[in-house]
Amino acid sequence: MTKISGNELRAELSRRAFLSYSVAAGALGMFGPSLFAQGARAEALANGKVMSGSHWGIFTATVENGRATAFTPWEKDPHPTPMLEGVLDSIYSPTRIKYPMVRREFLEKGVKADRSTRGNGDFVRVSWDQALDLVAAEVKRIEETYGPQGLFGGSYGWKSPGLLHNCTTLLRRMLTLAGGYVNGAGDYSTGAAQVIMPHVVGTLEVYEQQTAWPVVAENTEVMVFWAADPIKTSQIGWVIPEHGAYPGLEALKAKGTKVIVIDPVRTQTVDFFGAEHITPKPQTDVAIMLGMAHTLVSEDLYDKDFIANYTSGFDKFLPYLMGETDSTPKTAEWASEISGVPADTIKELARLFKSKRTMLAAGWSMQRMHHGEQAHWMLVTLASMLGQIGLPGGGFGLSYHYSGGGTPSTSGPALSGITDGGAATKGPEWLAASGASVIPVARVVDMLENPGAEFDFNGTRSKYPDVKMAYWVGGNPFVHHQNRNRMVKAWEKLETFIVHDFQWTPTARHADIVLPATTSYERNDIETIGDYSNTGILAMKKIVEPVYEARSDYDIFAAISERLGKGKEFTEGKDEMGWIKSFYEDAAKQGKASGVEMPAFDAFWEEGIVEFPVTDGDKFVRYASFREDPLLNPLGTPTGLIEIYSKNIEKMGYDDCPAHPTWMEPLERLDGPGAKYPFHVAASHPFNRLHSQLCGTVLREGYAVQGHEPCLMHPEDAAARGIVDGDVVRVFNDRGQTLTGVKVTDAVMKGVIQVYEGGWYDPSDVTEAGTLDKYGDVNVLSADIGTSKLGQGNCGQTILAEVEKYTGPAVTLTGFVAPKAAE
Repeated sequence: MTKISGNELRAELSRRAFLSYSVAAGALGMFGPSLFAQGARAEALANGKVMSGSHWGIFTATVENGRATAFTPWEKDPHPTPMLEGVLDSIYSPTRIKYPMVRREFLEKGVKADRSTRGNGDFVRVSWDQALDLVAAEVKRIEETYGPQGLFGGSYGWKSPGLLHNCTTLLRRMLTLAGGYVNGAGDYSTGAAQVIMPHVVGTLEVYEQQTAWPVVAENTEVMVFWAADPIKTSQIGWVIPEHGAYPGLEALKAKGTKVIVIDPVRTQTVDFFGAEHITPKPQTDVAIMLGMAHTLVSEDLYDKDFIANYTSGFDKFLPYLMGETDSTPKTAEWASEISGVPADTIKELARLFKSKRTMLAAGWSMQRMHHGEQAHWMLVTLASMLGQIGLPGGGFGLSYHYSGGGTPSTSGPALSGITDGGAATKGPEWLAASGASVIPVARVVDMLENPGAEFDFNGTRSKYPDVKMAYWVGGNPFVHHQNRNRMVKAWEKLETFIVHDFQWTPTARHADIVLPATTSYERNDIETIGDYSNTGILAMKKIVEPVYEARSDYDIFAAISERLGKGKEFTEGKDEMGWIKSFYEDAAKQGKASGVEMPAFDAFWEEGIVEFPVTDGDKFVRYASFREDPLLNPLGTPTGLIEIYSKNIEKMGYDDCPAHPTWMEPLERLDGPGAKYPFHVAASHPFNRLHSQLCGTVLREGYAVQGHEPCLMHPEDAAARGIVDGDVVRVFNDRGQTLTGVKVTDAVMKGVIQVYEGGWYDPSDVTEAGTLDKYGDVNVLSADIGTSKLGQGNCGQTILAEVEKYTGPAVTLTGFVAPKAAE
């Protein structure tokens, strides 16, 4: 097997450390007023230290001769991430896109080009003027020929933080001005939960603030992390993380609180707490919860008063639970047969949760599977039966593992940001009349395969548009979407595929037109610190000038809009620093109105940060006001109560989402009916990257096995197949096959292998739709079906596969260097 040397890959960039200021400035000259017109504060330092931020936290960059040489965590960061080395390396990675590129076949033949050759790396370098003219012409052609229904602008991904250079919003702003587009609703993270939760508790819930960690540390007696690994996932944030979850987790540990982790994998959270570890078969969480609920009823332990006063529909759920409607009581023994967890353990957990102040902290992986809506619905039902919702340290929480949920909030003002320009520039009537439409974001392949077909989504029935072009920024669908081989084939439907990125991701490699974007560290921006806490505002100062010919997404879209005759509408007469100043000053006005004084913008920009104090956010208890008086403080459901039975869902009549929490067999599960393959593949969130971000950096060298994505495998499973630690194995099923490097460990239960999601797709022969993925893209194996007609979320955790030692010909990894034509 071939292992790519990071030193070898960086040789070319070592020779060409950075571009001079004159070259970088010249690359921006066509935009009229220079970004540097605002003076020194818009420029990068040639030498010195600059504070900025990322999805991994606040840091100080050291710049020497115009090149960033070190990223050092902010001194106030309570838990600095080790990933900053990769964040720095992303600027100079050999995967960096240097110039505007067009696929040769597309450049020569346009829409008549052979679409099956996308991804073969045959690109032609063009000038920025050529590239921008071509993009503008394609947007105009699609709009004039097919209308808004022909252009998919539902660009999805984690993008970069920053309220001006929000590339997905900027794309939609440009496309709205151009005439409209097809958008995507929801996300891949919580596709099922964010649809079901408004029916149950009247809010998205998955992105809401949790009972504050100080309250949990003081009052919680049993903390249950169910399919959640906050020690790992709290490293990152959607905005700039303050890493405030870690002091909470440490306080919980110092208190000696009993911690239980329910997960097929021994996670870092298990090790951190020395937690009791329950290992169910994957995709059986609902059955376990039902077994607990049955125990609470049969032993007369459930909280009848809470059920009567704060919930609706329990009387319709109870006959199902006790087996009166289907002759199958959901006993602990029944749940044990499905889950593999001993019946006595299920009963003991139910009794323990009821006898102690218990917080059920659930992760999102349990809803990223077939019928995923049922998991969080049943979790809330179980918490209702325990009767502790709204009590300090009790109830449930769905984001203790995400972006610092539970970190005490401040009363600081909220930053605004650039808008997509829809209602502001055209008005809602125009948007409705434009013909633009929305699909569930994870159903993009269904859309491409079935134009005009009807689909259900959360009580509505719509038709898939006939999309001819996709425009993608800030995301990597050729990694995060499911069933890669099916996706590659479906993508051939598109006449045009345009991508902005700063690295040659698998998505960029499959584009017709590729525009090199700047990283967050080559432009100025502004962002909130702390998703839930709002502990301050950070000046995301430019660290270095754009390398090679990279330009910011804002400048790119401004130039395209200008070519479409909408330049003034797009920019509103503001440049980069003008927008940033306006966002800050709007927040300062809010702050002043509420008694929070902020420095003037110039003083803020010089200092680089403004921090807000915590007032009473450390006392916050979720659902406390609802518990105190459900009549005066009703939930946003039709009844104002927690809906264990939903009449709205009943009216929808979906056969795959009944009106109360229900155990439903997934498409496939370990030891399930008709299971074809012996292993469940746990596609967990990685430790050393953010989904696919940072996979194309030096960090990969620290975890790759013979150059491949790691595959954790139980010793007994490995021995039965003649596999030893360090072997390269082929993981396969009917949907695809991929190579990974084995780590033999008892951290995974028998019958389960773990392959982190986010590994870059690196097919051996793209003309055969990825016959063999060489690196370890787990979504080569996953099922691309909707969770149900209600949520239509993704099923990235619904994977069965087989594993065998790889004995085929040696492969050369090509996904982590630029295509040859792009050099």
